[in-house]
Amino acid sequence: MPEPRTLRELRASGHIHRTVKAEIRENLLARLRAGEPRFPGIVGFDDTVLPHLERALLAGHDLVLLGERGQGKTRLIRTVTGLLDEWTPVVDGCEINDHPYEPSCARCRRLAGEAGEELPVSWRHRDERYGEKLATPDTSVGDLIGDVDPIKIAEGRTLGDPETVHYGLVPRSNRGVFSVNELPDLAERIQVSLLNVLEERDIQVRGYNLRLPLDILLIASANPEDYTNRGRIITPLKDRFGAEIRTHYPLSIETELRLIRQEAALDHVGADLPDHLVEVIARFTRLVRESTAVDARSGVSARFSIAAAETAAASAVRRAALTGEEHAVTRVADLPDIVHTLRGKVEFEVSEEGRETEVLAHLLRRAVAETFRGTLGGVDLAPLLERFSEGVQVESGALVPAGELLRRIGPVPGLAKIMSRLGIGDESPGHAAAALEFALEGLYLLRRLSKDEVDGATVYRT
Repeated sequence: MPEPRTLRELRASGHIHRTVKAEIRENLLARLRAGEPRFPGIVGFDDTVLPHLERALLAGHDLVLLGERGQGKTRLIRTVTGLLDEWTPVVDGCEINDHPYEPSCARCRRLAGEAGEELPVSWRHRDERYGEKLATPDTSVGDLIGDVDPIKIAEGRTLGDPETVHYGLVPRSNRGVFSVNELPDLAERIQVSLLNVLEERDIQVRGYNLRLPLDILLIASANPEDYTNRGRIITPLKDRFGAEIRTHYPLSIETELRLIRQEAALDHVGADLPDHLVEVIARFTRLVRESTAVDARSGVSARFSIAAAETAAASAVRRAALTGEEHAVTRVADLPDIVHTLRGKVEFEVSEEGRETEVLAHLLRRAVAETFRGTLGGVDLAPLLERFSEGVQVESGALVPAGELLRRIGPVPGLAKIMSRLGIGDESPGHAAAALEFALEGLYLLRRLSKDEVDGATVYRT
């Protein structure tokens, strides 16, 4: 934290006052020139969304991010605060973070007149300069802008005293970034209160003769469906935003894989999720998004694939706890559980009512088959098939431990090659069982083996 603690010391330090948008612009340009990450943690937007966002920020525009649910709009908005200066000076105790050089609220102007160059200064970190409000039908103008504080009046101040105002979320985010999530859900009469914030850069509170210039970057998010049907952004407010930027779901399977690996809390769950199963979940998510049985207007959130990965890993942890396995490794047998768990995350077409589980199970099988063809399609699995030509039947399931599954399959020549093609370097029983079970499921889906499912158990046979 910088050392100046009074206005005199701040001037002596050579500090230069910049607006929020100037801070962001100059810091963004510095990172662009240095080739440094501008929006850490954001996956899949490098060549599409981020260039538009960077242009809007360089132009000093307030903006709207428009996209379906689960596309990372809020996550992206929050990373913008990383472009602010790490520390900024404020008048000590100010509710709206006035800069010591230009105090604007009644309290700070009075204090500046009394203290002069000894005006006390404190410092705020960039993480404290972000405000956010989820637009809900019960949001009021007082929540966003401010209202009269009856407690201050009860303390003896007169009703016309500007210091009796209780500031709302927007002025309390002065000299920072403020986000309104799902802006169309905000009642139209409440949206009107933001008109002055975006154009005249000030606020009005009830009947007070109050002009409070705000230094703020306003970013809103909206869902296209809400944007046109359930709610709307009023025309004067849309006109005041400088940019409207469309977001999207991951465009490639590689991006989907990166997103799952980055966001899924697998370390917290406590199970290993092999790469081939991450790919199955990624393909499954994309198939659900593309399915004609699913309402495309609603979208399929990135949280769908993240929750699927965590649920599959949790199934492996449960098996290890019940059977005494030393290490929990996720297998194909753990995937069917995600269908029932995630059904509520998907909006289906009315014509598919009653078939939701069947549709998802079918798409999951397709995802497994596509992943199998892409990973083990060129591998010689004849030694594994020969085990079944001898009349062997292999029973598996979510509660069959890895060691028992390997015992039932028996020695398989070429297992090391199968594991290598799947990117499995660990030769533990859990990983070997995961590789072999995936191979069995792939052979079944390609109709090289048969499979019976009885009472939660799966039996592979010729």
